[in-house]
Amino acid sequence: MKYSCSVFISAAVICCNLCFAQSGQSMAPVEDFKPATTNQPGRLFPQVNSERRVRASLAAPQANSVQLDLGGKKYALTKNEKGIWTGESLPQDEGFHYYQLLIDGAAVPDPGSLYFYGAGRLGSGIEIPATDRDFYSLKAVPHGMITENIYFSKLTNSWRRCFVYTPPGYTNDQKRRYPVLYLQHGSFEDETGWAMQGKANLILDNLIADKKAVEMIIVMDNGYAYKPQTGMQQDNNARSVSVFEEVMINEIIPMTDLKFRTIADREHRAIAGLSMGANQTMRIMMNNLDKFAYVAGFSGTSNYPGTDTLNPETFLDGKFKDGASVNKKIKVLWLSLGTKEPAPFPGSVGAFRAMLDRQKIKYAYAESPETGHEWLSWRRGLYGFAPLIFKN
Repeated sequence: MKYSCSVFISAAVICCNLCFAQSGQSMAPVEDFKPATTNQPGRLFPQVNSERRVRASLAAPQANSVQLDLGGKKYALTKNEKGIWTGESLPQDEGFHYYQLLIDGAAVPDPGSLYFYGAGRLGSGIEIPATDRDFYSLKAVPHGMITENIYFSKLTNSWRRCFVYTPPGYTNDQKRRYPVLYLQHGSFEDETGWAMQGKANLILDNLIADKKAVEMIIVMDNGYAYKPQTGMQQDNNARSVSVFEEVMINEIIPMTDLKFRTIADREHRAIAGLSMGANQTMRIMMNNLDKFAYVAGFSGTSNYPGTDTLNPETFLDGKFKDGASVNKKIKVLWLSLGTKEPAPFPGSVGAFRAMLDRQKIKYAYAESPETGHEWLSWRRGLYGFAPLIFKN
């Protein structure tokens, strides 16, 4: 049995988008641009208007060309007599997007933007206001805290860190204990992603304030964890071996239970992730049904594109042949996807869902309208998943 979920609010359709698509040309933008909420303090650019266009501006009098690289397209900026380059993009999808400027072909961050780690670099990001942004907005409600937790990993022989969200009531009652959600980022991102781009803390603050979700701890660690290489392996450029599953089970979870007031059993433990993190989540869940009762994959499953593919036909691999027993152990299995995701992701998620259907494994599925493989899809995924977990 599966459940269809409609927790997502449909994105508004801008008629002018169709005009641009049909004509192949851009019309003059509506002049109601405002500084983006992701700008550095006091910076006027970049800006976003009501059409969801982005206007960039940069002082570079010696440059021969400047382009805005955003959403897979490059937009030429025009220089005025003062050496200031300015230009606009076509309308963008709602949500958060990475971007950069190209100065004479060299890719650089925009000095007006805050910097975020994503796409394998520390660089610029911009927020295009979403019609349903209320669920992750900063509001006058009680707020939890995010703390940096540094630890030494024996498995990787390196210092690592995770960020830990504790809910608003955590400091009030020193005897109260809490369930834990382990929340993973995607490829070419790190442990800062869910706290910065994902706004996980604000999503939970608002859900808790509205009494839609249980107060919980969220642990956000770095999904890149490799076994130390020997000198011979380094000399031969051997491929690094990921040990993230072992780090999660043998180091992160025990450390969290030791340092924080957790309820340290599977009934009060959840794991979720996006894209690469969804792949890791599903694999960890497969091998550790004694550790987690709630599981979610946002834009990804165990047969994640670009990895050592796990054939959905043999997914159970002798472990989950009895769907009924899986349903008794996994209280919530959640999958979600953006409707504009690139081809590999709907295919892999679709194959995974077909396997679950054949095995009669219960799951919830939801789609984020008009978003691709991006943070608004994943914010909406967390927003849908969090209210379902740790309920009596």
